[in-house]
Amino acid sequence: MYGRRTLLLTGAAALIVAPTLALAQTVDNKQDVLALDGVVVTASRAGVTKMTSSISVSSLSAEQISAQAPRSTAEIFRGLPGIRSESTGGEGNANIAVRGLPVASGGAKFLQLQEDGLPVMEFGDIAFGNADIFLRADANVSRIESVRGGSSSTFASNSPGGVINFISKTGETEGGAVALTKGLGYDHTRVDLDYGGPISDTMRFHLGGFYRQGEGARQSGYTSEKGGQIKANLTKDFDNGYVRLHVKYLNDRAVGYLPMPVRATGSNGDAGIGSFAGFDIGHDDIQSVYLSANPGLDGDGNRRTSKVSDGMHPDSLQFGAEAKFDIAGGWTLENRFKVAKTSGRFVSPFPAEVASASSLATSIGGTGATLRYANGPRGGQSITAPAGLNGNGLAMRIHMFDVEINDFGNAMNDLKLSRSFDVAGLSPIDVTVGYYKSSQTIAMDWLWNTFLMEVKGDNAALLNVYSGAGSLVTQGGLVAYGVPFWGNCCTRRYDVTYDIDAPYLSLGTKVGALTLDASLRHDSGKAQGRYAGARQAANFDVNGDGVIQPTEVSVSVIDNANASPVNYEWNYTSWSVGANYQFNPDLAAFGRASRGGRANADRLLFGKVAADGSVAKADAVDMVDQMEAGVKYRRDGFGLFATAFWAKTEEQNFEATTQKFFDRTYLAKGIELEASYRTGGFSVTGGATYTDATIDKDALNPAAVGNTPRRQAKWIYQVAPTYAWDKVTVGASVIGTAKAYAQDDNQLVFPAYAQVNAFAEYRVSEGLALSVNANNLFDKVGLTEAEEGSITAGVVNAIRARSINGRTVTATLRYAF
Repeated sequence: MYGRRTLLLTGAAALIVAPTLALAQTVDNKQDVLALDGVVVTASRAGVTKMTSSISVSSLSAEQISAQAPRSTAEIFRGLPGIRSESTGGEGNANIAVRGLPVASGGAKFLQLQEDGLPVMEFGDIAFGNADIFLRADANVSRIESVRGGSSSTFASNSPGGVINFISKTGETEGGAVALTKGLGYDHTRVDLDYGGPISDTMRFHLGGFYRQGEGARQSGYTSEKGGQIKANLTKDFDNGYVRLHVKYLNDRAVGYLPMPVRATGSNGDAGIGSFAGFDIGHDDIQSVYLSANPGLDGDGNRRTSKVSDGMHPDSLQFGAEAKFDIAGGWTLENRFKVAKTSGRFVSPFPAEVASASSLATSIGGTGATLRYANGPRGGQSITAPAGLNGNGLAMRIHMFDVEINDFGNAMNDLKLSRSFDVAGLSPIDVTVGYYKSSQTIAMDWLWNTFLMEVKGDNAALLNVYSGAGSLVTQGGLVAYGVPFWGNCCTRRYDVTYDIDAPYLSLGTKVGALTLDASLRHDSGKAQGRYAGARQAANFDVNGDGVIQPTEVSVSVIDNANASPVNYEWNYTSWSVGANYQFNPDLAAFGRASRGGRANADRLLFGKVAADGSVAKADAVDMVDQMEAGVKYRRDGFGLFATAFWAKTEEQNFEATTQKFFDRTYLAKGIELEASYRTGGFSVTGGATYTDATIDKDALNPAAVGNTPRRQAKWIYQVAPTYAWDKVTVGASVIGTAKAYAQDDNQLVFPAYAQVNAFAEYRVSEGLALSVNANNLFDKVGLTEAEEGSITAGVVNAIRARSINGRTVTATLRYAF
């Protein structure tokens, strides 16, 4: 109740202050630095601008994206206010949160990622299939639009927290560009190309894409990034509308960074974070040429070997169409459709345990066990002094997260009709009725194995364990076919299709300077399919050599003969109401209340599905209640968008790395700020979000009640100044976060950090420009997640955590034509 009062008081204050500011306004605003007059096309009713809408919406232009010097799509999201993007997973697999809504496991559960108004994936937190893995930013992007809270609950399914929409160029003006980017001091080469324009008076097109290859930002020891994307669209304009066809093909391989060994000293409240000898947490990773393959069995029990270099490998072919027409009776018809055939793989080593090499040898081989190098330049040599191994004495029990994405195909259609009705004695009422239909398949095989590896950057070797009697316990560094350290939990298969139907209605009107709107959506869905867990096969000759090795005495295989059904339905109703009052052309205030839902998908399997395939109603859907109020202001090249928010969130989830379920309610309140200023050749944009979040209820772990959700900082912020004169443009971005707790028990504190990115561009001649950009210019360390929630004070601790990448610098030669 305190959070509601705070929000209402903040909104009231905005309405009181607004008229005072209005006295100082000038109607003639020549610099709309926040694009407040821009029409919102994402998760909102048609025709409203940022200034006249009652939602919190931001956009990033292609130029603003470049100024951030991003190395991945998820790094771009850090430039959006209200968004907490833990972008340390590489090209994908980021944890993305909005306004204190939790990331209890991973991905973007309450936030939907879209391309041109339709979801990339229906669910943003599919295990090992997060939506950002299948989304790439390139020269095709015209702008990125973000809606937080508000009408995202009713204009999209499974997205009560917000929607981030990648909006493509469509060839309105002729032109394009080609760019070559090279890493300076690291292996990275990328080519971008795009071109578009009119074909005739009524037809236009745009085509573009990229291809890249290299080792990546960290030392993997091999070509860990290889692939690209091509996108195209064709638009036919008519007197009363248009038809547009889309196509996209994405086939890319990118290394997936998971937690790494991190040195932690001091105390939980004041931890010193750094690197162990021989392993730099800013530049190294645990990928290695000596752990290049994962042998074993496929989902049907046949021999197979996967390549670890596949990393995150999306393979997606997508076709789409959209149409918009003014039709008889004053109606406007709009339809968006897409169908995607998607598959791929996720392969990356995860350190299930980091400990002294000698203790790991004992836990695997028993008392008196010894170690030898299994491969690498010292292959076969004994490790006589494991305490001094690589100067740190550590080894890692690696669980190879090897997941075959058999089918992530989806089909989606969003149809809506809009019309303005004149009502006697009242202002015209804008009505939109729509119907959304989607089908999302989630079919995967988890084929995990266990290895033993030294802690060393730049191509670590695998280790073999010998028993005290001298017999070989492991096999070329392979400890087990399966993950016995986690109870052989994670050899599994599932193939489930989730069908959704969602009719929705939106009403809006304007009474003088007051704009009012309300919207309603009803989602109903059905999940059907099967899932199978693991069984242990005794004395299974996996490699077919006729000899049962110690690793083959007990082998995890998928128990297809005893698969379980999935057969359940869900439904929920979302609503949103808002009001915006525009005091003059340059000042407005708004307020909104919303309730939206999110259906839970694959993370319910293996624990929440009953024997008959049903799921409890409380587990099937999580609801989010939100309130927000804010003010929009601009004058003389300055723009401000401020929003106070309150949210109550239900959360059912499962986390693969901890093998834990979550059943909680969260409360969050705070303030979200976005500002921009421009004068002459200087401009600066920035934002900050204050969030006060707590775990309000916890059915499984009551001790967590009252704590701050893990990794939720009080403040996150970003600021990006640029200056242009003559042929030179320079700029920077600072992206920072206050301290945060590593886990929900609120013991280990991540230190605050600020990452500085910078760029400089020189226009060599007409259309030709050379630029250099640096990501993490000052080579800072910044933790975004950790598996451990506490450390022991006064000693050196080994924790498993993800840090931002160290400094990387690239040079780009770009020709625009």
